[in-house]
Formats: sequence, structure tokens, C-alpha cells
Amino acid sequence: MRTLHAYLLRQVLGTLGMTVGVFTFFILLVSVLKEVLGLLVSQQVSLGLVVKSILLLIPYVLIYALPMGLLTAALLVFGRLSADQEITAMRAGGISLVRLTVPVLILSVAMSGVCAFITMQFGPECRVAYKNLLREVGLAKITALIPEKTYIRDFAGAIVYVSRVDGAYLEDILVYELKGDRVESDTRASSGEIVFSPTNDLVYVQLTNTYQTRFVEDRRLPVTWSLGQAEFIYTNTSIRRVEGRPDLNNMTFSELRRELRDLESRMSAALPIEPARVGGTMEERRKAERLKRSRQQDLTYPVRLQMHRQVAFSFACIGFTLVGIPLGIRAHRRESSFGIAVAILLVLVYYSFFIFGASLETRAELAPHLILWAPNFLFQVAGGALLWRANRGV
Repeated sequence: MRTLHAYLLRQVLGTLGMTVGVFTFFILLVSVLKEVLGLLVSQQVSLGLVVKSILLLIPYVLIYALPMGLLTAALLVFGRLSADQEITAMRAGGISLVRLTVPVLILSVAMSGVCAFITMQFGPECRVAYKNLLREVGLAKITALIPEKTYIRDFAGAIVYVSRVDGAYLEDILVYELKGDRVESDTRASSGEIVFSPTNDLVYVQLTNTYQTRFVEDRRLPVTWSLGQAEFIYTNTSIRRVEGRPDLNNMTFSELRRELRDLESRMSAALPIEPARVGGTMEERRKAERLKRSRQQDLTYPVRLQMHRQVAFSFACIGFTLVGIPLGIRAHRRESSFGIAVAILLVLVYYSFFIFGASLETRAELAPHLILWAPNFLFQVAGGALLWRANRGV
């Protein structure tokens, strides 16, 4: 029996590594291609920064790739064993299907533990670090849009010429200030710096050692004086701030618990029991307390829903494995394309519940947290029933 278990586990682990790698690659390709690779092609960021962004995205992607890979591995391995009549031979030897699949089910529980750690702690931390890295990429994009020895027209009411650009630092700058289509003055600076302002999400070019020359309209005579410092707003940017407290989707489970406690304490202070109720009957005080708790729950429900989502996500591996084993046996297919197609269909069904539940985060009366748990219940019950039927040869 140990030999069969070891054989089956090797088959599943080998296929699991391949499928997780494939799913991770395609999900990463879509994410990185959309946000980072375009900058790499245009030589606006370094290859090292792209590699760093990919490494930060891998834990977040594994939240989805691990359950999908385990489902596909179960479909492919048991489909091939069924097509080759190996399942029939094992059952003829007196080995039940449930006993045969025990190591695979234990593996699914272990993978659920890994998913729980990634979903509730490691993944959100990496996601926040990745978003902060994107902010740096965005700033690098802005500096790349200020090339050397080129007249730049992306400043408010000015044309800028820079002789040398070294990252965010500029040297030998010439600025023509415009009034309509006419040059009203020119400003020269020996040095400058590109600065991102987090308060209003704007990019400034700050100049030092600045001298300005204005022209008298009547006689076009130059009048020059020293400004010391000057500042110009760069208008061609959509950088947004991602620093500070992360949003709920990027909080770890412990951060969500602290957020929940903080909200509850604030709501307790903001929603005291009415004085008239305190001196009332026991039933009136109970009604007031229930009303207070219901108001607190409505205001804290998005946090609670996110906590439910993280925990519910962690059980996907178990449900997918329970469904994948009997479906693979019933399919009698060894083709990988069929297994991947079925896996994608089941994944779409599973995660559609999460998308629908998340869309109702402000509707606590509809209990969307139960919608998040519904796919786990359905997949595990359906998978258990199908496995029991397959074990009986139905």
C-alpha cells in the first residue's frame, strides 16, 4: 500500500508543480505586461526592477495558482489512471478508492494551510510592497519623459530644455515662460530636481540658482534678476499615492483584526446607549443594546467580510481536490487540454461566488459572507458525494 501511495503522490506532485508553474506564468504575464513590461521595452526601468516586481507578485498569484493547479493535477492524474485501467486494477486488488486517495486528500489539506498563510499574511505584505514599487516605477516614468537636450512642452505655461538628466536630478536648465503663443520670459538654472508631492499627487521641477530674463514689450529690452529658486508643475502624469495605510484588500488578517477592534471602539464611543433607556426596563435596555450592536456591525461589515474572504479562500484546495478526483475518473481521458478546460470552468464557477459576495460588501442585511462560504460548501459536499459514488462503482 505504501508503494501505491508513494506512486500516486509522485504523480500528483509532479503534475502539480507543472500546472502551478503554468498558471503562475500566465497570471504573472498578464499582470506584469500590463504595468511594468511596457516600461522595460521603452527602457524607462531596469531589468532588475522588473525582476523585483515579479518576485513580489508571485506570493499573491499563488493564492489563485495553487488551488487551480491542484484541481488540474487531480483531473489529469486520475483521468490518466482511469484511461489506463490502473484504477480498475487497484480496485480488483481489494483497494478502495477512498483508501487510495488518502495521501492526495492529506496533500490538499496541507496546500490549504499554505494558501492560508499566503492569503492571510504573506500575500498582502508582498502586494503592498509591489504597489509601492509601482509608485517608484511611475516616478521613473516621469523622469524618463524629461529627456536630455529636448524641448519639452508638458509643463504648465512653459517650454523646458534640460542639458543633462541624472535620475531625478537635472543640470543646466532653460525654461521659456509663455503667455499664449508668445515667450514672455526665460529662466535659467544651473541645477534642479524632480519632486513628487504626495499631498496633491503632482510632480514638480524645482530649480535652484535661478536667473530670469523678462522682455519689455515696447522695446524688447532684456531685464535680468536673480530668483534664487523657481518651481514648475509637470502636467503629463497620473501618479497616485499608495503610501500609508493599505486598503482592506491588501491588509493582513492581523491588520484586519486591529482595524475591526479600532472601529468597534470608535463606534462604542460614538453610539452610547440613550440615557432614557438606561433607566428603563430590562427589555428596553436589551433592545437599545441590540440596536447599538446592529449599527456597529453595519459600519464594520466590510472589514468582517474581508476576514471571511481570506479564511474562505484558504479552503479552495480541499474542495477542488474532492471534485477533481471523481471527475477525472469519470472522464476517462488522458488529454491535458480536457483537464485544463474543465479546471478553468470549475474555477470560474468557484470564484464567481467571491466576486458576487464582494460586490455586496455594503449590504450587510443580505449576509454576503455566507455567499463567500457557499462555494466551499457546494464543492466539498458535491466532491464528497461524487467520490462516494465512484468508490461504490456507481
